[in-house]
Amino acid sequence: MSVRQTQEGQLHALFGLTSSQLDKVMAAAMNGRQQDGRYCDIYLQAGAEQGLTWDQGTLKGTASSILNGAGVRVVIGDKTGYSYTDHVNFTNLRRAAAAARAIADHSRDTKPHRADSTICGAGTPHDLYAIAQAPVAVALQEKIALLRAIDEAARAYDSRIQNVTINLGIEEHSIIIATSFGEVVIDKRPLIRLHVSCLAVDGKRRETSTSGGGGRYEFGRLLQDEMWRMHALSAAQQAVALLSADPAPAGEMTVVLGSGWPGVLIHEAVGHGLEADFNRKGTSAFSRLIGQQVASTLCTVIDDGTIAYRRGSLNVDDEGTPTGRTVLIENGILKGYMQDRLNATLMGARLTGNGRRENYRFAPMPRMTNTFLAGGQSTPEEIIASVKYGLYATNFGGGQVDITNGNFTFSATGACLIEDGKLTRPVKGATLIGNGPKALHRVSMVGNDLALDKGIGTCGKNGQGVPVGVGLPTIRIDAVTVGGTRG
Repeated sequence: MSVRQTQEGQLHALFGLTSSQLDKVMAAAMNGRQQDGRYCDIYLQAGAEQGLTWDQGTLKGTASSILNGAGVRVVIGDKTGYSYTDHVNFTNLRRAAAAARAIADHSRDTKPHRADSTICGAGTPHDLYAIAQAPVAVALQEKIALLRAIDEAARAYDSRIQNVTINLGIEEHSIIIATSFGEVVIDKRPLIRLHVSCLAVDGKRRETSTSGGGGRYEFGRLLQDEMWRMHALSAAQQAVALLSADPAPAGEMTVVLGSGWPGVLIHEAVGHGLEADFNRKGTSAFSRLIGQQVASTLCTVIDDGTIAYRRGSLNVDDEGTPTGRTVLIENGILKGYMQDRLNATLMGARLTGNGRRENYRFAPMPRMTNTFLAGGQSTPEEIIASVKYGLYATNFGGGQVDITNGNFTFSATGACLIEDGKLTRPVKGATLIGNGPKALHRVSMVGNDLALDKGIGTCGKNGQGVPVGVGLPTIRIDAVTVGGTRG
């Protein structure tokens, strides 16, 4: 069977459409005009989502939903018209195309623009998450049995674990993307996410800690090597440790970040500032700095959407472009930005496969996939031993960043003191306050233990949430302001 026949079959099976109907929708969006540089794409999405919640020792709720919709985008220069339908058929798609065309025509500049057909998503899609059985197809009883086992394991860790709350989210979406450059791309995307929260109580003290993971793999992956048990025990252990934690100190000090999830600081404090839209508009702290030193020579920051089975990975982005491995900062030098088609065209840059959207109701924009700081030469033990007095942070909760200047605030939910080169007392209530670019300049040691997070991150931007990954080796950052509860 040819590629064209395969596409035709899936288009009809998922949406009841033919390729000739899709061509007519495209023609309606383009209105027979290409001289003004207009570009169009159609994004069709069909899939199923499931959610289970466990609390107080029992299944508290289940939810399921079906998605079947499409969005049509028309771009003229830097102006975008977008319209979508929640019920895919030929008539509704043509209406969406007409609406998108009208919006773009109404808002476009009188100065003509020309679309660059060389900046397209042409290329071979990856095969990063081929699986034998979709997670949504697994029997409900198997999923409930997993939640029960997690609850029992967490409670068995310590009698002070008074409650375990578990959320299991599963989805599988089929995507078809067609563009006015003649590209048609199909992608089937599984995703699974497990989140465990444990409440520890000792007298009047109550502490909560979380752990979780997931990715684009089969349900059985959670059962292999008892991955679920690791999350159950991690959440329970951290919650119990916090019961005896001292208040965090405040002031400027050396901070050591552990490997893995602490990479969320790189994601927030640096990553968003390296997305192309902010830099094209000149609103990022990294605008117009390509080729300049923006970090310590020890720092290399990479966004990579091609890592198999990772939560942030995609075979193609949401514009049909194969994802890539993009070096953003190399040995401290800013090399480039994460691009979608619109911004790459306007900036004269190459596509990086970072055009993403939450679902068919949204137009795409440049977003991160799996973003991390590359590993260095030092061992974690050497880094910790080098610190006379400081903070060692292994887990983060909420945080925020101002991309215009890079200022950030993060709460460390898992931390302990470093005293005379040794890890000592656990502390709580620590907040890291700083500036992303300045913090990168103050990185003085980088570990050889690069690790990606366990697969639980969701990134928000302009009201859209997308699954992402973060990563970090153990690093030392000098002179970080720590907000705590004691001076």
